[in-house]
Amino acid sequence: MNITTHNQPVKDKKAKIIILAGNRDFGRCPLASRRPPALWPIAGEPALQRLLSSLANQGIKQVTICANADNLLLQKSIHIDNRLQVEFLDEPLPVGSAGCIRDAATNQTDAILVALPAAITFPPKIDLLLQAHHAGGCDLTVMLNPNNNNNDTETQLSGIYVCNPPILQHIPKEGYFDIKEGLIPQLLLSGKSVHTAPLPHHAGNFRNWQQYLNAVCNYIENIPKPDPDLKPSRQPILQNVWTASDTKIDKNARIHGPAVIMDGVTISNDAVIIGPTILESNVTIGQNSVLANSVVWNGAKVGPNCQIRQCVIDSQAVVQPDTVAAEKPILFKQPGILTSLTTKTSQVITNSEASFQDRLQPYIDKIEEKLPDWEPANKRTIVSLFAGTLVFIAFLWSYWPSLADLWRIWQRSDEYSSGLLVPFIAVYILWSRRHDLAKCNIKPCIWGLFAFLAAQAFRLFGLFYMYGSAERLSIALTIAALVLLLFGWQLFRKVATIILFLCLMLPWPTRVQAAVTLPFQRWATSSAVFCLEMMGFEVVQEGNIIHIGQATVAVAEACNGLRMVTAFFVIGGLVVLLVKRTWWEKLLIFASSLPIALLCNTIRLTITALAFTVISGEYWEKIFHDFGGYAMMPLALAATVGELWLLTKLTTISEKQQAIIITRQNG
Repeated sequence: MNITTHNQPVKDKKAKIIILAGNRDFGRCPLASRRPPALWPIAGEPALQRLLSSLANQGIKQVTICANADNLLLQKSIHIDNRLQVEFLDEPLPVGSAGCIRDAATNQTDAILVALPAAITFPPKIDLLLQAHHAGGCDLTVMLNPNNNNNDTETQLSGIYVCNPPILQHIPKEGYFDIKEGLIPQLLLSGKSVHTAPLPHHAGNFRNWQQYLNAVCNYIENIPKPDPDLKPSRQPILQNVWTASDTKIDKNARIHGPAVIMDGVTISNDAVIIGPTILESNVTIGQNSVLANSVVWNGAKVGPNCQIRQCVIDSQAVVQPDTVAAEKPILFKQPGILTSLTTKTSQVITNSEASFQDRLQPYIDKIEEKLPDWEPANKRTIVSLFAGTLVFIAFLWSYWPSLADLWRIWQRSDEYSSGLLVPFIAVYILWSRRHDLAKCNIKPCIWGLFAFLAAQAFRLFGLFYMYGSAERLSIALTIAALVLLLFGWQLFRKVATIILFLCLMLPWPTRVQAAVTLPFQRWATSSAVFCLEMMGFEVVQEGNIIHIGQATVAVAEACNGLRMVTAFFVIGGLVVLLVKRTWWEKLLIFASSLPIALLCNTIRLTITALAFTVISGEYWEKIFHDFGGYAMMPLALAATVGELWLLTKLTTISEKQQAIIITRQNG
């Protein structure tokens, strides 16, 4: 196969190019968690960079890149060709492949929409994609890789889609919506046509390190010259090996191609390299080491006497001597960063502990002198409230970007929209307990400073490793630390449960959400089918699609019940904070929010499926689908009240009162 990236200009200029660069692996691949697959190198150049260069060579002018929360990283890591006008869409939350097309195709009425994955080794010709789409005469064309021997459907999917603009009417205006699970079933139910067309060659698309390794090996074997700056090796024993000009290859090293060796690579004595293999820039291979069918990223070092087979070695990773590794990614580990950070933090805490009270006391004395001649306890309360107000303003200023990001998540995500109510509920609970809180003795605690530093270290960890969930969790941790620092242990114990309740306003970590989404979706489908069968209906389940009579109901990912779970956790937390029960009863009530939410979601799906057998039309479907969840709120509250009543009956001992007979003795 002889593939070149210098293609002829596109004839049809009315094509909207949308690059899907979001990391949709949800933490399953450790390399994808560290670096987006769009930036994984292919012979010295990121995959997204190669794709943009190919599009520019084909005459494409405008490109839209959808990268979820990786936009800033992508912009810093790639060079934009002057021939291209590139727009980056800011998507704080995953919106799905169809959701990316929806957001990128705003105000597009006549251009054919072409969606391409950013992680790809063989960028296709846009002309061929458009011709295949027009030849099929359909609304959506799914481009497939050439069929392989094992007929693996997953490997046939190239991640390339060509569609007509009217399909945007079948994509919800906001929220998560996928092409395979959402758009295609919706188009088929609406009578639209979906067509598949084969690519002339494998696109080399990848999402994890195994697919990446296979795609890169296929790339080396089929590209006669990977890069114009590389030259064939002059050593006669090195066959089919391309090297840069400043490599250092020992004369006793043995390399069996195909292999690509980039600039700055050092290969030591008696090292063996077996292709297909790529050594990126500044890689070091130790003496007597064997490296076969692997890709080594920039700056990695392989120690002596190592045996590496079918591995991807991360940038700056260090493989210790005498290591044997096969079929795995080898990640970069930065030694000593947490130890160094902990040591420096401990020094700061130790130095500040002795002098904190001494430095703070003169300012407190000056403020107290200007106050009226009240009791010392009242003065201390006023000072603490004044300091709390200043700290609250500083807190808002410091966390404003994170709070603004939370606001956008609440507005755009149905799963976490209930988090908007949590701060207001917390304020209401504080106001209802104001008389009890006013009795607390205000005594600033030095341990609050330690907790504050720990919260900021946790925030720094989230910023450094780009974990948005860690940065958002530091909001609640910082609030708890500041309460302890300014008001002391007595008031902190009173409001600890309210601070813990604030965690319900935060979105779940991506890995946690990805881990529960599919099980919740399967549970919702299977439980609804069980209820329908118990009611006597003939039901057929195909994955997440329910066939009941002549109607077909697709249980999309958005209907998995996660929205009800988060909302009912908020309701359960509110009930726990309001009722006066023992701690284990409150814990039981809060934990029951999960089964109540799943039960209500099953009831909603069952009623919706029954309704679709009787009525039709988008208006009624929208009512039962979008607004059916609101009807479950009274049911959830009734279940919670019933649970409280049952606990009362089970835990309260009835007291039998005997009548007191008063007699009067006659004179």
